[in-house]
Amino acid sequence: MKKIKVFSFVFLSILVLYSCKQKINPSDISKLNGYWEIQKVILPDGSYKEYKINETIDYFLVKNNNGFRQKVMPQLNGTCTTNGIKENLSIQAEKGVYYMLYTTSYGKWKEELVKIEDSVLVVKNKDDIEYQYKKAKLFSLK
Repeated sequence: MKKIKVFSFVFLSILVLYSCKQKINPSDISKLNGYWEIQKVILPDGSYKEYKINETIDYFLVKNNNGFRQKVMPQLNGTCTTNGIKENLSIQAEKGVYYMLYTTSYGKWKEELVKIEDSVLVVKNKDDIEYQYKKAKLFSLK
């Protein structure tokens, strides 16, 4: 009897965790466009690093599942500067999971789109490192 209770608890726990994962829809991809600021990086062992202040933020531009990501540095006048380096990316779905496939002259890699909302972006890389972003708001002292 005790084994049945333990099995039931484990099964229900897995079911709840699985059902909590957000399903990405094709229409959600457009939410990537814009400026994103990293908030937290979570390592596979559960440890994490929080980012209070970021000198650079990520700018995404995706159209028809193709586009780029570029590191930019917000300026006090409301603009951004960049070093001009862009990471080309494409969005692909594999068995209901969406991935961002990056290509540069230095290499190729992919990240899983775990969650995307108007103001929240979560991606995970092949090493199971999770990156949590919030939508960045540019500011100006003008």
